Amino acid sequence: MTISVEHEQLKRCDVFRVSGRIDSEAAQTFEKELRKATDAGRYHLVLNMAGVDYTSSAALRVLINTSKECRRSNRGDVRLVALNERVAQVLDLAGLTELFKIFETETQAVGSY
Repeated sequence: MTISVEHEQLKRCDVFRVSGRIDSEAAQTFEKELRKATDAGRYHLVLNMAGVDYTSSAALRVLINTSKECRRSNRGDVRLVALNERVAQVLDLAGLTELFKIFETETQAVGSY
């Protein structure tokens, strides 16, 4: 199964709506989509993960690297939205829940910028 990444550029941030399984192959696609925003100088990212049912270690690497890129020189941040229970557990077990601000709704995450 492949992933679907829908990108919407708002005034204050960029919203990515992600769905599917982010395995090692799909993580490359995921990273390319996020890199398009950071390469364009957009560093306030909201990742709506409501449709994601699986994340591999490669997906976690993409999240960490994107977060580092956004935070470099205090330029921005990555917000996560609507994590399902399995994805939230993976982030927790990897010790990454402290790295990201996690919101229940997209509106809350966008409003945090």
